[in-house]
Amino acid sequence: MFTWLARFNYAHRRLLLIVTALFMVLAGLWGGGVFGAMITDGLTPPDAESTRATELLEDHFGHQPGDLDTVALYTDSTGELTIDDPAFEQAVTAALDQLPESEVLSWTSYWSPGLTESERARYVSEDRSSVIAAITLEGADNTERLESYGEIESLARADDDRLETYIAGGSTSVHHLQEQAQQGLATAQMIALPILLVLLLLVFRSAVAAAVPVALGILAILGSLVLLRCLTYAIDISVFALEITLLLGLGLAIDYGLFMVSRFRGELDRRGGDVSGALEATLNTAGRTVAFSGLVVVIGLCGLLFFPQPISHSFGWAGITVVLFNILAALVVLPAALAVLGTRVNSLSPRWLRRRPGVVTREDRTWAALARSIIRRPVPWLAGGMLVLLVAAAPLLALEPGQTNHRYLPEDNEGQVVPRILDEEFAAGHAAESRFDIAVPGAVDEQAIEDYVRALEGIEGAVDPAVHRADDEFTWVTVGFEGEVDDVHNLALVREIRAFGPPAGADEVLVGGEGSPAEGLDNSEATTGALPWALAFVGLSTLLVLFICFRSVLVPIKAVLAAFLSLGASLGLVIWGFQEGNFDGALLDFAVVGTTDVWGLAVVITIAFGLVTDYEMFLVGRVYEEYQATGDNRRAIEVGLRSTGSVITRAGLLMVVVLAAMGFSATSLFVMTIGVGLTLAVVIDATVVRAIIVPAAMQLLGRANWWPSRPRTPSRQSAPSALHDPQMDRRSKKESVR
Repeated sequence: MFTWLARFNYAHRRLLLIVTALFMVLAGLWGGGVFGAMITDGLTPPDAESTRATELLEDHFGHQPGDLDTVALYTDSTGELTIDDPAFEQAVTAALDQLPESEVLSWTSYWSPGLTESERARYVSEDRSSVIAAITLEGADNTERLESYGEIESLARADDDRLETYIAGGSTSVHHLQEQAQQGLATAQMIALPILLVLLLLVFRSAVAAAVPVALGILAILGSLVLLRCLTYAIDISVFALEITLLLGLGLAIDYGLFMVSRFRGELDRRGGDVSGALEATLNTAGRTVAFSGLVVVIGLCGLLFFPQPISHSFGWAGITVVLFNILAALVVLPAALAVLGTRVNSLSPRWLRRRPGVVTREDRTWAALARSIIRRPVPWLAGGMLVLLVAAAPLLALEPGQTNHRYLPEDNEGQVVPRILDEEFAAGHAAESRFDIAVPGAVDEQAIEDYVRALEGIEGAVDPAVHRADDEFTWVTVGFEGEVDDVHNLALVREIRAFGPPAGADEVLVGGEGSPAEGLDNSEATTGALPWALAFVGLSTLLVLFICFRSVLVPIKAVLAAFLSLGASLGLVIWGFQEGNFDGALLDFAVVGTTDVWGLAVVITIAFGLVTDYEMFLVGRVYEEYQATGDNRRAIEVGLRSTGSVITRAGLLMVVVLAAMGFSATSLFVMTIGVGLTLAVVIDATVVRAIIVPAAMQLLGRANWWPSRPRTPSRQSAPSALHDPQMDRRSKKESVR
């Protein structure tokens, strides 16, 4: 297959590049429309109790005036005004009066008619320098209400330089998270691409060779935008999935480009400039490796499909699509470009970067020395590596599950500012207090409802239970709560309310509320419940694929165990750094919330599993090739680590640049956690797992590594692997002679 593909690419190389160029132009014009087709819902499973409660209440009562969607907070920034000044009232009322009826069902402020004095007091701060307006948006669901918010956001702001306007609420928090994700994507791309180009120039020592993987990365971004927009016509795609999968695709494209270009240049040198032969050899080695490693990454992303949240399916299908496009581009478009370039792929090599052929570099000597040291003393190396991973993983024991909410926004974002001012300046209470919504379906006797509400009043932490709306078929009860939505005591409050039996005449009681602790609890429980199944699928599928690849029982088991150890260490550091706040200030700038979004950790696990297993395959593949050729396990480990160490480390470094750009440029704590978590997973895998633990374990296992396979006879030796560098072997022989 790969031989045929190489010949096809070579024969149609110019046509393929022309088609690709046209595709990139169209992708740039049409693919950008994907941003307008993103959804921001889907964080809670559709069959969760909180989701069912919200749907039942909206289906029965509809979205009515007075249902709080958005809070506009107007505050004096100069110390000159209070709400008793006519200018304050005039500026706020003028802003609210111009809100179009097509987008707003109703709004209520301090100056609204018909309010009692106690009700009016809930709209003003204690020092009377701030006032809030409760706005009910038009729209049957969150997506439609978010569109309405986009129409009124600028109109709701007071036209007075002395007043600051902040807008927040359930719908607006999602809007702010969406904005932060899109801004982070653009920033990450601007940071990553120039750094990648410089690093590739240092790796290849040729401007042309360095530009090829970057061009493949740009193609990956444009192609992914097109495919993701196409996917939006079939399934909902989250804005968060867009950012993370696009940058993942960029990183993989750069990695695949590195392996393919490295191999092609080596084959050109070996074959005296025979472009066709070099291309065929490249696809039969590096091409196979790219296809196989891409399959492993796809398997990891399939794990996301086991989680019930719609956003998980969005991430999964988006990621799978992007990775498959990367594989296609690396196996079709990139070879066509290499065929056109031919020997010119080595052009534009700065004199200060040139290196004499056959010179043993310090990097080569370092990997050779490390390999020999591990082979001589595998037990201390293995024990030391395991100790490092276990210490790094220890903070996992302190995990406090949470859910992405307004606190995951930057501290100066409106979604953070409004709750902070409400807590500080409206201490006596306000009209935007958080609450649970309890759906009680059925013809329930009025006395039974009163008894039920009275019973809720006796629960510690339940604030002002009351009947919000009721008719002959349905009752809507609300219960306030204090503190943050993901506080442990509020999650316990959800469980206690749910433990109550329904009042007489009711079939069931459903506890929910958009953005409430009930949603957070349901999301966390759904994630933790599905995680073992996802891990089992990913682990067993990877075992099967690696067994087919290496014809070994122990090597796949070791690879999967090493991947889980690497993930445990990286997740432990995520907990230590973000949940406990140790990354704040020195490395990053974020608000420490004291919890961790468990679904975000699930994303890190599934994506990182494919990445770290992907890199280990390159090392083990080279060891396997040498073992098949010589039957000497000790030599196979030394040659494998020595000959692949530099290339894989460079590939890992390039991936780290992309992932770190996402994590360090993000302003949303959710995206920041995923970006840094993936970065840590790749770094730990490259430094501790692949460089130390894997070779040490393989040395201890000896020939058992490869049972039940046997070494090939010299006449049946396999072709060189994608990472096999003949010049490296010649340099090593020279070094040993010295």
